[in-house]
Amino acid sequence: MINILVVEDDKHVRRLLEAVLKREGYSVVTAEDGVKALEVLDAQHIDLIILDIMMPNMDGYEFAKEVREANSLIPILMATAKQLPEDKKKGFRLGTDDYMTKPLDTEEMLLRIHALLRRSQIASARKLTVGKVILDYDTLTVIREDEKQTLPQKEFYLLYKLLSYPERIFTRIQLMDEIWGLGSESTDTTVNVHINRLRKRFEAYPEFELVSVYGLGYKAVRMS
Repeated sequence: MINILVVEDDKHVRRLLEAVLKREGYSVVTAEDGVKALEVLDAQHIDLIILDIMMPNMDGYEFAKEVREANSLIPILMATAKQLPEDKKKGFRLGTDDYMTKPLDTEEMLLRIHALLRRSQIASARKLTVGKVILDYDTLTVIREDEKQTLPQKEFYLLYKLLSYPERIFTRIQLMDEIWGLGSESTDTTVNVHINRLRKRFEAYPEFELVSVYGLGYKAVRMS
């Protein structure tokens, strides 16, 4: 069973999230602040963390920093009333994987949890299979039967990201932030250039296609 840790100081929100998650079949552990949450992590295996920011003793930012400095890759979904872009950027810089603002849409939260757990499983395996195509994260290679291509790092990460979430539309800004980093001086046209290179590389592959969504960004369509 998948274990989810809810770190939230509001007992009513904590109980609501616990009830929603248990109804979906998850095992749930709760903590009212970052200090208690670290104790939970020391005591048992956790697959995903839902994390509030504003808490006593140790807030969500400090907790996320502690988790990542311990080299833990547990997915963290930050759920908070803080809505400013600066708050979101700070959370991502500290290593959170996704961000939702309160009041939470529990249906959307469950979808995000499913996506984070799926990505975590892919990251653990560090390989992604699409039909006859295998993407190896550690070697930056794409293998199809007897053909093997080693890609430049950014091209590989871009392709891996899109194929990990088939049919999901990513804006150029989203892709820039995740693959090139928030502090990058590259422009979003850099994404266009890399997409075009990937299309040319894999134009003969029937397994997938990289599609432009007018006015929005890009998505990968799996054909097999």
